[in-house]
Amino acid sequence: MNVRELMQVAPVIPVLVIDDVSHAVPLAEALVAGGLRVLEVTLRTPVALQAMKAMSDVEGAIVGVGTALDGDDLKKAQDNGATFAVSPGFTAELGKAANAISMPLLPGIMTPADIMRARDGGFTELKFFPASQAGGPQLLKAFSGPFTDTVFCPTGGISAASATDYLSLKNVLCVGGSWVAPKAMMEAGDWAGITSLASECESLT
Repeated sequence: MNVRELMQVAPVIPVLVIDDVSHAVPLAEALVAGGLRVLEVTLRTPVALQAMKAMSDVEGAIVGVGTALDGDDLKKAQDNGATFAVSPGFTAELGKAANAISMPLLPGIMTPADIMRARDGGFTELKFFPASQAGGPQLLKAFSGPFTDTVFCPTGGISAASATDYLSLKNVLCVGGSWVAPKAMMEAGDWAGITSLASECESLT
């Protein structure tokens, strides 16, 4: 799948911070059961790459790497089962590295200048980050004027309550959110609860 196709699989891409690799498979199974198949595993913990590898074997799961900062991150993630990447920002070097290994990349932007640099690199599917701090739905709505060919996945500070404000915009295909996999639920092994949170996302559109 290319990035735009990945963004249209479900209205929410879970942003996952996994501290315990034993959580990886049941977490992926719970989210997929709830209809969220595209999973972003952030490179914020020592077990992130192990978690990706384990999750990539879960039927129906489409596993990607988040918080990718450079070509080394992309390659390590790809070697561990990641099929797409998400980054907090964009550099020309990162874009070239992703293209060199055929890794679909959803790069982060925050300003009009960021968007123009990403477009120069051939990227028109972008992560708007950090969404709530950067200006929220109103700024994204303003972006639709000058950037008519660009679509966004806002991420950062989004909740089930605020997601609909973003998803109602014509230039937003999905949102990224961590609320579907709360740390407390993972630690408690409440996989049924996580499936329930995931299944509620379908009603956000």
